[in-house]
Amino acid sequence: MRWRNLRRSRNIEDRRGRSAGRGGPVRMPGGRGMKIGGGGALLLLLASVFLGTDLTGLVGGGGGGIGTGISTQAPQRTGTSQLPANDDIGQFVSTIMATTEDVWTPLFQQAGKRYQPPKLVLFSDGVRSACGFTSSAAGPFYCPGDNQAYIDLDFFAELQRMGAGGDFAGAYVLAHEVGHHIQNLLGVSMEVQRRQRQLPKVEANALSVRTELQADCYAGVWAHHAHKRFQLLEPGDLEEGMNAAAKIGDDALMKNAGRRVRPESFTHGSSKQRQAWLLRGLQSGDPNQCDTFNVNS
Repeated sequence: MRWRNLRRSRNIEDRRGRSAGRGGPVRMPGGRGMKIGGGGALLLLLASVFLGTDLTGLVGGGGGGIGTGISTQAPQRTGTSQLPANDDIGQFVSTIMATTEDVWTPLFQQAGKRYQPPKLVLFSDGVRSACGFTSSAAGPFYCPGDNQAYIDLDFFAELQRMGAGGDFAGAYVLAHEVGHHIQNLLGVSMEVQRRQRQLPKVEANALSVRTELQADCYAGVWAHHAHKRFQLLEPGDLEEGMNAAAKIGDDALMKNAGRRVRPESFTHGSSKQRQAWLLRGLQSGDPNQCDTFNVNS
């Protein structure tokens, strides 16, 4: 990804190395990474048509995990950051957050609304938020109680271990969490929580899936506009995102854990569902196309 010369976000709080006390309420799930299958060349061809930009050259030639896609050298910076210049992964996430701000601010303006960007909190081992104490093992999450996204940057190494590495895969995860922030600003999160309290577990899970798939679609909307504005993507980037979505679908995670696939227990969606909604956002660039709550499946 061509991120090094872009501005950095100042909506970053670095809590790495701090001790986080336990106890308190358990947080509600805020969304993790995703999984997606093959068909990369066809997906890129479709994306080229809808973006009006030839992306077929992005197939192949890229790849590599966060550890190889992001070097340990100090980045060239044109913006400001609260993070040390030699903190390469920190600078990366700060830049991606800045692009989400630059994408969603005008989209909200077009809808007659004001975008209030979330803060991204970097932590290690565990963290306390308005949603309670959360261990790093839970993965990145968004807390609607304090309008903040949280990530232990070691999660990128975990993505790579799962075969879902790459800088665009990491950016996709961040954009997904920002997608949950969009839902919070629009009142979707509160309405979903209200409805879930009235539903049996299977139906509440199904509603959670629709919530996560909408965040996937919003991540695609971000990618659409970020690439058109900044020419952000390089060869292999879209493949990384699609692969990441495939690797972390509920069905794939269950299979990899040696468990029987039980769709009624899904909370984030299958690999194919996550692929489809990410691609929908990427193709359209239109948040209005991300209404997962009014489709049959």
